[in-house]
Amino acid sequence: MTIKRLRLALLLMPLALAAQSLAEFEKKITEFTLANGMHFIVLERHAAPVASFHLHVDAGAVNDPKGRTGVAHMFEHMIGKGTPSVGSKNYEMERDALADIEKLYDQLEAERNKGFRADSSAIERMQVQVKVAIDKANAYVDQNAYPRVIEESGGVGFNAGTGVDYTVFHYSLPANRAELWFLMQSEWLRQVVFREFYKERDVVREERRMRIESSPQGKLQETLIATAFSAHPYQNFIAGWGSDIENLRVTDAREFFQTYYVPGNMTVAIAGDVDPKQMRRLAERYYGPLAARPMPPALRTVEPKQEGEKRVEIESPSQPIVLVAYKRPDARHADDAVLDILSTVLASGRTGLLYKDLVRDKKISLVAGAVANMPGSKYPNLFMLYSVPAMGHSAEENEKAAYVVLDKLSKAPVDAAALDRAKIKLRAGVIRQLDNNPGMAMQLALYHVSYGNWRKLFTAIDDLNKVTAADVQRVAREYFGKANRTVAYTVAPKPASQGGAK
Repeated sequence: MTIKRLRLALLLMPLALAAQSLAEFEKKITEFTLANGMHFIVLERHAAPVASFHLHVDAGAVNDPKGRTGVAHMFEHMIGKGTPSVGSKNYEMERDALADIEKLYDQLEAERNKGFRADSSAIERMQVQVKVAIDKANAYVDQNAYPRVIEESGGVGFNAGTGVDYTVFHYSLPANRAELWFLMQSEWLRQVVFREFYKERDVVREERRMRIESSPQGKLQETLIATAFSAHPYQNFIAGWGSDIENLRVTDAREFFQTYYVPGNMTVAIAGDVDPKQMRRLAERYYGPLAARPMPPALRTVEPKQEGEKRVEIESPSQPIVLVAYKRPDARHADDAVLDILSTVLASGRTGLLYKDLVRDKKISLVAGAVANMPGSKYPNLFMLYSVPAMGHSAEENEKAAYVVLDKLSKAPVDAAALDRAKIKLRAGVIRQLDNNPGMAMQLALYHVSYGNWRKLFTAIDDLNKVTAADVQRVAREYFGKANRTVAYTVAPKPASQGGAK
């Protein structure tokens, strides 16, 4: 067999395997939607007596209300706090104490809202009263009771996460304890308790301080995104803005929950040693009573066309960093697979074009790479390049060198070997997602919500295989233009004598 034929066989083999896998998976998957709109995907995998449960809520930081950024993030902290029946030493007393906090907080905010006419001594007194009320309510908390019940039943991997486009809750249980997930998760959705909300608000604020305000990379990334998007709420990073977080209230969280945590906006995926008929009976029993409510309003704001390059810099004494971002379409666009290929061609370890040119050959960068989607993919977003200049080399030098690499991609077809490597790496990434129950459950839910059909998880391999060198060249030429670009640097602070901070 010639090298050319061998390469073709290697390219086509994963496609055949994917088609076979899809056919096999279709036999093992059961889907159903409850009368209230909640959708379930059940995958039978009987290799081990365990099952993984994944709840995907189609709401994330992009849905944070203006002035209330960070509220979506609060729910990954609330899930572990429990329910009326789990997590309290005396729920009746705790419920009254929680209500007292809000009454006192309402009075505090009413005084603050008077602006310069506010009575500062009254504010100080009310702040003390709020703190005392919070401490009183917290005294009723049975710490870690909710996750402890799960762990004592053999549960592992209890966690939650907030993305720009979604919020997820997941863990695994022995198959014979599957009903516990239905009981625990459904009770939380029916009667969410904002237990230790203000304690967790402080935790979220500290997370922002650590990951963004004290991190040159995080701060620059947030600045880039806030600069690139002038209208779309992608301009609000996942963490939320500091002043918004500090003023979040239970009333804000409750309103967000009522708007977005509705049955029709939630998808459950279950993967493991389960009986689909039993899963449906349990779903009907525990989730069927959730009242159907209107779907959340669609996000109306559309980012206007960018009419010219945007540039921003922030001062930092750290190692310089360069970020370059180009506007790109959302994940459902026909060019999505091409952009995935492009990011892999540019940044695929030591074979990536940016690494080879900027790091290996020119030695002007310590690190160089690309990210296909930033900060999310549900709406039009950013294709981002990054580099960290080597000692003695500037951010400007790195930026110009990156443009030379992009220019080559737009002027000539990408090398066939580089294109093949990118496809193989991306296909391998898709296949690795199918290795375990937690990953499979997560991907089934994600693809169902993102594309309306979990089968896209498999047909994505076909989409990658169809990408040609001409596609890569066309997309590079179409999206990587100066007018479509936002550039962000970190720069060393200037001495006071040169106009820096005094």
